Amino acid sequence: MTRGIEKKYVQLLRDYLAGQGEDQLYDAQQLGKWLLLQDISPEEMIDLHGRALEYLGDVPEFVRASFSILTEVMIEYGNEHRSVTSMRSKHKQFQSEMAVASAMQKSLVPQELPVYPDVEIGLVSVAAKQISGDYYNIVTHDDGRLCLTISDITGKGISAAMCMSMLKYAMESLGDMLHGPDEMLRHLNRVVERNIDPSMFVTMLFGCYDTQKHRFRYAVAGHEPGFVYRAKEGRFYDMEGKGMALGICSDSHYQEYEVHLDVGDVLILLTDGVTERKIGRYYLHRDELVSYLEAELGTSAQVMADNLYSKLLLLSQFELPDDYTMMILRRT
Repeated sequence: MTRGIEKKYVQLLRDYLAGQGEDQLYDAQQLGKWLLLQDISPEEMIDLHGRALEYLGDVPEFVRASFSILTEVMIEYGNEHRSVTSMRSKHKQFQSEMAVASAMQKSLVPQELPVYPDVEIGLVSVAAKQISGDYYNIVTHDDGRLCLTISDITGKGISAAMCMSMLKYAMESLGDMLHGPDEMLRHLNRVVERNIDPSMFVTMLFGCYDTQKHRFRYAVAGHEPGFVYRAKEGRFYDMEGKGMALGICSDSHYQEYEVHLDVGDVLILLTDGVTERKIGRYYLHRDELVSYLEAELGTSAQVMADNLYSKLLLLSQFELPDDYTMMILRRT
């Protein structure tokens, strides 16, 4: 403890003993906050007070002796103080690491959606906490293909962000070598199985949309099934697709499916944070979700995605228990 602090405390104590005013009590509170920031322990504060009393005049022997007892009593407080300080330091470090991971995660997803003359794209992705376990990506190709990824990674935090980074760069390195979504999932499965913790796995839908032929070829790895709306029939259908989640079995194989979109048709991809939502005492059913989707069919893809998110958030009393991601393609 510096000499300057001691002098300041002596002056504060002298002023208070002379007048016992409210100003000195307020100054003492502010000094206490400052000493806390300087990591001054309770034992050090007792020593400071004892030295200040001796500086102001003769201290009776019984008062001087009492400080020894007080110091021993405050040792346990000091230990707790150091423990709290240590936890606070670790928490700050954790928050710093989370901020870095969050920034890294944002860099892994597209910042702008591509624009096409005959296809609208809408997207809403909201993390339940600071870092999302949902991952999505949209990659355009010169031949008119639009490759879409939507996935859910078990676990949260830094491990999820690192897994997203691995998935992104694995897909980019494989994108020009593979012919179909089934092959992509098969290779990604090997990458995930070899490189993430055995307790983690990834569900994913990966597909390529041909913006010229309006054909969507895709494969599924244990992911929440999406919807296809057929404008001519005025009806929603569940998308087909089954398959083992990535990272569970190294030799998993995946089936490719194909959906053709006519004018007015809508393709809806999502994570389970959309469907597994508690409303009151029960969970949202897929047929209920369809009814909410039907109410938004007259809007653009982005407005449809925004409105549905707002409506579901209101129904669940603004609670978001899981990461929420919905991607909508609408042929115009």
